[in-house]
Amino acid sequence: MRVIPKLHFRYLAKHYFINFLALLLGLSAAFTMIDYFQHSQQLESSSNYTIMYIFLMWQEALGQLYPIAIVFAGIMTKISLIKSSNMVALHSFGYTKRQLFTPFFVVAFGIYLSFMWLQTTEFSYAKDKAVAMLEDGMRAYALDDLFFIYDDDFVYAEKLDPIKKEMKNITIFRIGEDNDLLYTVIAKVAKYDGHSWLAKDIIIKRLIYSEGSIKRYEIYTQDSLKTLVGYKPKVIESIHEGKALDIVDMGKTFKLLDEQHLNTKKLRSSIYSKIIFPLFAIILLLVLFFKMPFHARYMNLPLVLSASLGVTFLFWGLLFAFNQMGRNGVLSPELAMPLPILVGLLYALYVYFLDREKI
Repeated sequence: MRVIPKLHFRYLAKHYFINFLALLLGLSAAFTMIDYFQHSQQLESSSNYTIMYIFLMWQEALGQLYPIAIVFAGIMTKISLIKSSNMVALHSFGYTKRQLFTPFFVVAFGIYLSFMWLQTTEFSYAKDKAVAMLEDGMRAYALDDLFFIYDDDFVYAEKLDPIKKEMKNITIFRIGEDNDLLYTVIAKVAKYDGHSWLAKDIIIKRLIYSEGSIKRYEIYTQDSLKTLVGYKPKVIESIHEGKALDIVDMGKTFKLLDEQHLNTKKLRSSIYSKIIFPLFAIILLLVLFFKMPFHARYMNLPLVLSASLGVTFLFWGLLFAFNQMGRNGVLSPELAMPLPILVGLLYALYVYFLDREKI
């Protein structure tokens, strides 16, 4: 059975979505062009190169600005409905604030889910790719002198090439319970096979201790060794350089680091920033929709517009500041992001259920 939305739903959803697209495209285009003019001298003269950089930064702008566009489009749509007296007409037909808000919520939540899906794709890496183009193209992807922890081992790699999925000159150090070096594993090259790293031409040096001091060491050779299970090239990049990850890789990386009892504050902040932070837009959309007057006679348009924009920027700025404090360890990531969003959500629910019929 085909379900067709009611006429008022289609009317409001259509106008809201059109306003959202117009605002998002305008804001993202402005952001992209400002960034381009700031970095145009660093780009090569090739037009294809320049177009690719602009396209990548436009993707980054979309991901950053869509929550703001969700709120601004709601403000713009409701004000236009009030000025044209369509809001009064809809109320006179018996539609409640809840019913009139439903199209806004459905469209806004659909936009949120669409961008969450995009954050599981290469869309997440647009900024890193653009920055690499400024830093001499593909060579900027290569990382030198990596040092990180894997299980009970310390791993050093002279170079990581994420494009070829290859590491060169790897040394793995195994430390014992008494903080003594037990053995080292040395490999000239290792390649990622989609699940783990396959190191070839292995040399193993095992240290033999006697009465707390090194007595001798034994050398073994081995054709190959599987190691660094679950450490995708992008995961290593993120751990070492703090580069972006998509949502799927974030979840895998968090599990990997948590199992090894490593610090996950920055990673948790990044997860909250991508998944929870944009929800402020839907919360503000609800509050502003219910709090704004429904009739032009009850409304000082410049005052309402400036107050709505001011509240939006204030809430967005505070959340951004809290998120940065969570990333830097000043606050717990859970206090910095989920808690303010939860408080805002509780207030929005209060407005929705208890303040819905006030006009």
